[in-house]
Amino acid sequence: MGPAQLTLDLAPDPRLGRADFMVTPANAAALASVDAVADWPSRRMVVAGPAGSGRTHLAAIWAADRGVTPLRGAGFTRPAPAPAYALDDADAVAGDPVAEEALFHLLNRAEADGTPLLMTARDVPGTWGIALPDLDSRLRACPVARLDLPDDALLTMALVKLCDDRQLALDDHVLRYIVARMDRSLAAAARIVDALDRVALNRQKRVSRPMAGDVLAQMKQTRCP
Repeated sequence: MGPAQLTLDLAPDPRLGRADFMVTPANAAALASVDAVADWPSRRMVVAGPAGSGRTHLAAIWAADRGVTPLRGAGFTRPAPAPAYALDDADAVAGDPVAEEALFHLLNRAEADGTPLLMTARDVPGTWGIALPDLDSRLRACPVARLDLPDDALLTMALVKLCDDRQLALDDHVLRYIVARMDRSLAAAARIVDALDRVALNRQKRVSRPMAGDVLAQMKQTRCP
């Protein structure tokens, strides 16, 4: 009988607290900029970084520190007055006239009230495809904190912490094998550890390099159309 088919749940719930945010050179400068609200010109800041770089996590930390819930750019509408605003995926308003207008009014309200506004996006303002000229010009004036894709150090830290949380043993040579072959994102690290935990439990075996290879191969197949 051959090995059992891998059954992977690839959507574990993310943990977005400050204690779960691991700092390396890939994100240290962005974290410092986000925390230094008093230094923000016009009390606005954009965090720009590719998918998997941790921008949603940064927005969640910043919002939690101020007792507010992060907003989302997709389908954005004018929010109720709040002590601070965190708008994740702000670039998703582009091409939606209602959402663009709502963000324009939020920028005006936040500036008039002196309320801090943090926005995240895949890239810097000016690349979002904003149709409303006044909104585009205001966004281009925002300071930007950049996030790079996770480096090897950050991916290693993430995998170790996620495994420790599950009491899942991972030898150093297996860890290096995974880091060298995985997608460069923190979300990928969470999916890999979740899958390894399930497969190790199913096979009643310790995580090995061949097991890690099976998981990575199965995840690659799952991504393919």
